[in-house]
Amino acid sequence: MANYPPAARGMLLGEIDTPALVLELDAFERNLELLPAIVRGSGARVRPHAKSHKCVEIARRQLRAGAVGICCQKVSEAEVFVDGGIGDVLVTNEVVGRPKIRRLAELAHRARIGVCVDDAGNVVELSAVAEATGVVLDTLVEINVGGNRCGVAPGEEAVQLALAVRNAPGLRFAGLHAYYGTAQHMRAVAQRRAASQLSAAHARDTRDALSRFGLPCETITGGGTGTFFFDATSGVFNELQPGSYVFMDADYQRNEWQDAPRFEASLFVHSMVMSAAAPGHVVVDAGLKALAVDSGLPLIRGGRGLSYAGASDEHGVVTVADGVAAPRLGERLQLVPGHCDPTVNLYDHMIVARNGRVEDIWPVAARGALW
Repeated sequence: MANYPPAARGMLLGEIDTPALVLELDAFERNLELLPAIVRGSGARVRPHAKSHKCVEIARRQLRAGAVGICCQKVSEAEVFVDGGIGDVLVTNEVVGRPKIRRLAELAHRARIGVCVDDAGNVVELSAVAEATGVVLDTLVEINVGGNRCGVAPGEEAVQLALAVRNAPGLRFAGLHAYYGTAQHMRAVAQRRAASQLSAAHARDTRDALSRFGLPCETITGGGTGTFFFDATSGVFNELQPGSYVFMDADYQRNEWQDAPRFEASLFVHSMVMSAAAPGHVVVDAGLKALAVDSGLPLIRGGRGLSYAGASDEHGVVTVADGVAAPRLGERLQLVPGHCDPTVNLYDHMIVARNGRVEDIWPVAARGALW
């Protein structure tokens, strides 16, 4: 069954059906312009992570704002963006298994494609498929800089893997991937600064070790919305991967920013009060199937003494503070998602609005691209 968008161009936002994913263009455009302005002069280029938005139109606008390319997390995401005309894509992940590797290699006939490795056996497999396909894959060695997820140990272990990449037909050693994911959500500015310094130290030491083996390290890429400012000024990172900066979800808003640059919330789930039958709370039509809550519950825009207190599949319970007038049946509430990336992945369409009116509808073309 076709999934039609819940709005049409020219509609007032109060007329769209709910729940709906709404992007407010003015705030989005300010975020889009702020990132390159902050980074300018640091020597670091911007390669935003498209897993946050999964939208070809947003990627195009990021490139027009000065990005050198985009990041994806899965091969199927990369396929969507290359099909959409994006010519430089780094898969910031390990790609394992011949079916995925074949698809990745085929993309390199149409775009510059990069991939990460943290295993010598994977290097052999990538090399065999790339050589058979007649392409060259930019290959970055991923180092574990503190996140304890993927990546080999910095230093000697990384050097040995880089040497294997250098000697593998069909692969080109393109540098280091040094991403510290959990650091992005450390609340205190000082914590995030320290985590960035640790990442940079590991990457610097590995770069220096590579040079002793005659291996130039043209790219050290990493960073995210929470640490990119510190990464840019480290003198080590020359490529940055923030993704959520275009939207700024509730979890990022819980970070402390102080003197660090701060982006605006631009992405909202519009919901409607579907029940106001009980005192002290109302129920909206946006629950677990409309919002990701892995990073916490959404915030209600404007507060108003209302708190999103719990979600079930199709319902969200909103508590009403004492002395506050409860929203009426049919009233619209705008929710700031707790985690923008998986929330976006729940929708086929992004309703794009300016000044309270629908200006456009953008497909979330890489929705469900999980493999």
